[in-house]
Amino acid sequence: MKTIVLKFGGTSVGSIDRIKKVCKIIAFYKKQKNKVVVVSSAMSGVTNELVNKSKLISSNFDRAEYDALVSTGEQASCALIAGRLKHNGFKSRSWISWQLPILTDGPHSSARIISVGIKELNKYLNLGGIPIITGFQGISNDFRITTIGRSGSDATAIMLAKFIKAEECIIYTDVDGVYTTDPRQYKKAKKIKKIFYDEMLEMASLGSKVMQPTSVQDAKLNKIDIKVKSSFVKKSGTLITGSKKTFSNQIITGISSTKNDAKITIVGVKDKPGVAASIFRPLSKNLINVDMVVQNISQNGNETDLTFTIKSEDLKKTQRLIKKNKSISYKKLSFDKDLSKVSIIGVGMITTPGITYRMFQALASKKINILVISTSEIKISVLISSKNVKKAVAVLHKEFKLD
Repeated sequence: MKTIVLKFGGTSVGSIDRIKKVCKIIAFYKKQKNKVVVVSSAMSGVTNELVNKSKLISSNFDRAEYDALVSTGEQASCALIAGRLKHNGFKSRSWISWQLPILTDGPHSSARIISVGIKELNKYLNLGGIPIITGFQGISNDFRITTIGRSGSDATAIMLAKFIKAEECIIYTDVDGVYTTDPRQYKKAKKIKKIFYDEMLEMASLGSKVMQPTSVQDAKLNKIDIKVKSSFVKKSGTLITGSKKTFSNQIITGISSTKNDAKITIVGVKDKPGVAASIFRPLSKNLINVDMVVQNISQNGNETDLTFTIKSEDLKKTQRLIKKNKSISYKKLSFDKDLSKVSIIGVGMITTPGITYRMFQALASKKINILVISTSEIKISVLISSKNVKKAVAVLHKEFKLD
């Protein structure tokens, strides 16, 4: 008898009719003589509503109470799913994370799961029950409810699969898998049947909304294969795995793009040990995420120009912090906004020469200017004007035969 973990996202349980449909999916797996564990997110919109209420109460709402508040959304959806399954004749009950317990470590709102109590859960599964477990949350060592970041229900499902040694972990969402690029942006995007953890991790961190990066990281570290499927249509999904069996020889797996990036260049910074740390230390303290970084040393070796990218909403704050920074001196500060990052991703580029040239040549053929370049073993990213993103994705999709 197989053990299967099924996770349902907020859109999948976004209404009573959708919850009824989800229960039919759960029943399908149960009727195949599987042990079925279900993890549910809150109904779509509920968490945002609770967050907005906390803001109306206080501009500095207590983080522990924030977690206690927003965790109620999953409790409601789990109770509704269990209630419907009972109505349909199945043995089922809802489990709040502390009842297992799901133990976490780290600060409120961004905790990480460290262990899952499975003794009572296994007893219930062996009696034929279908446990419906709240995603996105756990309990700290001082018995306070914690949450593990938005979209954290994926991480709950993955860690449950690890501790109960499940044979399958299936993430049900509003899309029927991972695509070569955003199908809303490019109609010729196609579904990826199998993708490596590292590729999915890059795509998730570069703008793909299908999976949360930390959840992919958890899956990779714990060697949990994940299937991503749609709860709305009966179609085969995407397998996220580390196994190299039956993979195609596709060089590039996917193309990601971001929106609302900005570029800052600090010209004529005195080149000395620790200067980069001096620049980025106040940004880090103010929770400004720095992405692409390029440094150019002057010919005399005494000065450097430092270019880096951030999100556009952080531009004014970043400029203020640099101007206030007394530990650095420079000649000029310049910036550009309305920029986007376009990336090609694929483990195949490790062993295939000429990928960089092909990417740059394809963009040049459409007269798309590259502002900044960054690379890793399985990724090449370029910063371009946001107005050229659709054109860039289309030409790269065609160049690497993803259409």
